[in-house]
Amino acid sequence: MRPMPVEATSHRAAIGSRLRAARRSQQLTIDQLAAATGLTKGFISRIERDMTSPSVSTLVSLCEVLNVNIGDLFASSDVQLVTAGNAPHINLGGQGANERLVTPRKESRLQVIRSTVAPGGSGGDQPYTVNSPVDVVHVLTGSMTLKFSDRSWRLEAGDSLTFDGREPHNWFGDTEVETELLWILAPAAWEGTT
Repeated sequence: MRPMPVEATSHRAAIGSRLRAARRSQQLTIDQLAAATGLTKGFISRIERDMTSPSVSTLVSLCEVLNVNIGDLFASSDVQLVTAGNAPHINLGGQGANERLVTPRKESRLQVIRSTVAPGGSGGDQPYTVNSPVDVVHVLTGSMTLKFSDRSWRLEAGDSLTFDGREPHNWFGDTEVETELLWILAPAAWEGTT
């Protein structure tokens, strides 16, 4: 079998910011970490700024004190892009609303929906609920009214309202201009498929 040469990537793993975040989350100063590991403050500072690479034994020492798994420092973060043109259209039952899911379909922690509402658009004829205890609406442009059984809120561009999505509610867009809204549901009200 012929050997397959493997070339190193052109970039170094930037672990410094993750070490700094771990230190700060434990409310440790660089002085305290230096005392616990026997390293100098300056060396730890250079590691945290990715100006130098620690040896394996130094990295093990830092991770033991910070209670961090070494592998977690090198793991790539889960990043998923949803472009404006590829955000799937969804239908939440609104009238006069063009709704797009701008978070990945399988994201279970939260969902963000961008709605473009034609003048006079609404959430429909009847109050409704969503299966999400945290519902946030943010008005990007235009205005809207969010109604509950016992009160209503008029929101202008830049305003946000947070409420329990399981409480019956309805919304009504501006009657004269198009309205742009962001709906944030946490956790996700449903999990779509790809």
